[in-house]
Amino acid sequence: MNDRYDAGHGADGGGAPYELVGYDEYGRPVYRQATDQQAQHHQQAQQYDAYQQQGHQGYGYDPYATGGHQQPGYDPYGTGSVPPQQPQTPAYGSYDPYGAQQQGGQAPQQGAPYDPYGQSAHTGQQPRVTEQTAHIPQQPGPADDDPAGTAPDYRTEQFAFVEEPDGDSEDVIDWMKFTENRTERREEAKRRARSRIVALAVVLALVAAGGVGYLWYAGKLPGLSDSGAGTGTTTAAGAQKRDVIVVHLHDTTGGGTTTALLVDNTTTEQGTTVLLPNSLALTADDGATTTLAKSVEDDGSEGTRTALDTVLGTDIEGTWRLDTPFLLTLVDLVGNIEVDTDTDVPDPDAKKGEAPLVKKGKGQTLSGKMAVAYATHRGSGEAQNAQLERFGQVMHGVLRKMTSDPDAATLTVQTLGQILEPPLTDKDLGDFLARLSDRAKGGDHKSALLPVQDDGTLTAEASDSVVKDVLGGTAKSPDENAAVSVSVRNATGVKDHTEKARVVLLNGGFTFRAAGTAAAPEATSEVVYADAADKENATEVAKTLGLDAGSVTKGKVTGNARVSVVLGQDYDPGS
Repeated sequence: MNDRYDAGHGADGGGAPYELVGYDEYGRPVYRQATDQQAQHHQQAQQYDAYQQQGHQGYGYDPYATGGHQQPGYDPYGTGSVPPQQPQTPAYGSYDPYGAQQQGGQAPQQGAPYDPYGQSAHTGQQPRVTEQTAHIPQQPGPADDDPAGTAPDYRTEQFAFVEEPDGDSEDVIDWMKFTENRTERREEAKRRARSRIVALAVVLALVAAGGVGYLWYAGKLPGLSDSGAGTGTTTAAGAQKRDVIVVHLHDTTGGGTTTALLVDNTTTEQGTTVLLPNSLALTADDGATTTLAKSVEDDGSEGTRTALDTVLGTDIEGTWRLDTPFLLTLVDLVGNIEVDTDTDVPDPDAKKGEAPLVKKGKGQTLSGKMAVAYATHRGSGEAQNAQLERFGQVMHGVLRKMTSDPDAATLTVQTLGQILEPPLTDKDLGDFLARLSDRAKGGDHKSALLPVQDDGTLTAEASDSVVKDVLGGTAKSPDENAAVSVSVRNATGVKDHTEKARVVLLNGGFTFRAAGTAAAPEATSEVVYADAADKENATEVAKTLGLDAGSVTKGKVTGNARVSVVLGQDYDPGS
C-alpha cells in the first residue's frame, strides 16, 4: 500500500485509490479519484513496495539491468540526492506534484513522513514517489490579467528576502575608519613637521647669507683690508641699478646752458638731480680738453654725453634738451610749482623800478614764466653754481607736481610738442619722469652739486660723495700730465685767428681751450702762467704761437687751463 498515495483515504487495497491534487485556501488537502491509468500506476507502486520490503534496497529501478547502482542525481527541492536521469526509458518511483515525470526516482524510506509536495523529510527513510500527473489548483487572479482564474496567487510574504543588518560588520567598518583616520593624522603631522624643518632651514640660510653679504658690503669680514673693504663698497654701489638721463636747459633769451643729471636708483628707490657746473673739464672728440659749457655748444648732445660718461664713469641713456619755452609750458601744465626762493628776480619785461617778478621767501608759487626767470637768474658777481642750484630747485618742484602715472606723464611730454633726440622717446621720458615724481612725492628725491676745482677737475669729495655713491661711477678727470691745457682769448679783431691758433697749439702737443672773444682789440699779446712749474710750459706756448718771449708773465689764468693766452693785434698766424 502506498502510504503517500492513499494516506487519509481509508483505501483497502482493492478499491480505486485517490490522489492528492492540492490544498484549499484553508490548508485542507483536496483529493480526486484516480483514473484507470493512474490505478495501474498505483498497483505497480504497491509491487515495488513489496519488492523493497523483501530486502531489495537500492536507489531505484534499473531499466537496463546493468546490475550496478545508479549514482545519485539532483533533487530540485533540496531534500537529498535522487537517481540520475535516464531520458530513454521512464523510471518509476518519483512523484512530481506539478505533473512532471521524474526520471529514475529514489526509493522512499520506510516510515518517512508525508510531504504534500512529493518531498520526503530529512530524517528517516526517503518515501517512494509514484509517477503521477498532478494538477495544482490555481488561485484566482485579477480579471484583467487572467480571465480564466488560473493565475497563481503569490503573496509578498512568500518572497521576503530580507538581509538582516550585521552589527558586527558596522563595528568593523568603524574600527577601520578610526585606524585609517589615525594613520592619516600621523602622516599629516609628520609632513607638517618636515615642512617646518625645511622652512626653518631656508630662513636660517637666508639670514646667514644676508649677514655675510652685509659684512662683505660694509668691509667687515675678517681678513679684508681697508683697501679690500673700499673695493667691496664700490662694487656694491656699482652693482645697483640706475637709470640716468642728462638734461640741458638752453636759455633762448639770455644765452648759455645749464646741465644736470636726473638719476633714478631703482635698487635703493632714491632719485637725485646731480647739478654739473659748466666749468667741468671734459675731453672733446678731437682729444682736446674742454669745458662742459663749451662741449654743449660745440660738440652737441651726443658728444657731451659721451664725454660725461668718460669723466664720471656713468652710462647715460639719453639727452633731454629743455629749452626755456618748453620749461615754461611744462610748469604751466603741471599747475605751477612751489619753491623756497633765495633772491628776488626782476621781471625782464617790466620797467625799471617795478616790483620783482619773483619774490624771495619760502613756499613761493611760481608760474611758468616765473619758474624760467628764477631757474636762469644769475645775479651780478654770483658764481655759476648759484644759478645752477636754482635750476635744481625748479626741477624738484616740477617733479613733485608731475603725475606719477606713466601714461599721463607721457601725455604731458607729448603735449609739450618738443622733438626729443634719439634714442630718447616720449614714452621713455614719460615713464622716467613718473618714477622720479613718485620719489619726490615720497621724500626720496634730492639735489646734489658736483664739486669741481678751479681747473675743472673733480675733487676727492666729488669722487666719494657724488660720483661713487650717487652715480655708481669712477671719477676720471682728464690727465693733466698728458698735455698742457692752454686757454686762448681772441683780441686781434679777426675772428679766424682763434681757429688758426687752435690748430697750431694742437699740432704742438697742447690742449686747446677756447676763452671767447674780447670786446675790444688789444695791441699786444700776453702769455700767463699761475704756477712756477708751468713757466717753462708758458715759454713753449709763446714760441709755438710765434710770440715774443717777453710776452710771458706770471699771473691769473682763466678757462681752467694751466696757461692762459690773450692774442693781440701783434699776433701773426703765418709767422
